[in-house]
Amino acid sequence: MKILKRKFPVFSIIIAALSIISITLIMPGILFAQEEEALEEEAIAEPEPEELLFETTLPKIQAKEGETFTFNFYVTYIPGDEPFGLDEDTKTKTFDITVDYPDGWVAAVVSNNQEATAINLKENSRQSLQLIAVPLVKQGPGEYNFKATFKSAVEGDSLEGSIEFTAVITASYDITLTTKTGRLSTELTAGKDNHFKLILTNNSSTSVENISLSSTEPEGWQVIFDKKEIDVVEAGEELEIDVTINPPEKTIAGDYMLTFKASSENCSDEIEVRATVETPTIWGIVGIGIIVIVIVGVAIIFTRLGRR
Repeated sequence: MKILKRKFPVFSIIIAALSIISITLIMPGILFAQEEEALEEEAIAEPEPEELLFETTLPKIQAKEGETFTFNFYVTYIPGDEPFGLDEDTKTKTFDITVDYPDGWVAAVVSNNQEATAINLKENSRQSLQLIAVPLVKQGPGEYNFKATFKSAVEGDSLEGSIEFTAVITASYDITLTTKTGRLSTELTAGKDNHFKLILTNNSSTSVENISLSSTEPEGWQVIFDKKEIDVVEAGEELEIDVTINPPEKTIAGDYMLTFKASSENCSDEIEVRATVETPTIWGIVGIGIIVIVIVGVAIIFTRLGRR
């Protein structure tokens, strides 16, 4: 019996051997090159810079005219890898504070209820502050911008940061109704047209539109406004209104209450006026005549009774 021997090609064996040798020799070089590249990147990486971090939840606040605006915010001093001018004992850095605000306002950064023009910030510590803005004069509706800037007080240090806020003033609506004389009383003659003057004033920060005038009076009385519906009254404007009041002719003399009201979609006002009703002259004469007749009749009766 013949034994067959399996032969491997010599060329294939040589190629495989060379491949193994190549990989063995090249891999250390590749790994070394990667490590060297990583070291070079670490060597040229820039240090983390210092930074001021500002945080706020309400950068814009809305309020009515004349109100004070208070903005709450936080500031954090992040020293970075190479802090400049950091006090190593207290781990703090001093910053000067300036506030920019519009004309007609005054604003300041406040810490612990006191105005702060400079502050020491501890590294990586979140400091709670407020910016308070107060209008010095009447401000119309609109948006007003404020900016607080923190700049390092260390000489030669350029580190600074800022935060901005917006105060939104909404239109305020207010109208007042009063009498021309300032008195809340008047005298009326029954059965006649009596003229009474009202003054409507717009104290709002803007114009007021579609104002209606109305009244509440005793039953049977007539009250007529020369301007019952008013299209618009400008801010600060005063408008005179003539009211005609006519109590019925047979109204009993005495005091009565009238209510006048001015109302719009945004505001309203009303006043009460005491009206003293006087009877007409003719009725006064008739009344006096009746009284005289009664007195004379009573006198005659007493005279006759006295004779008996």
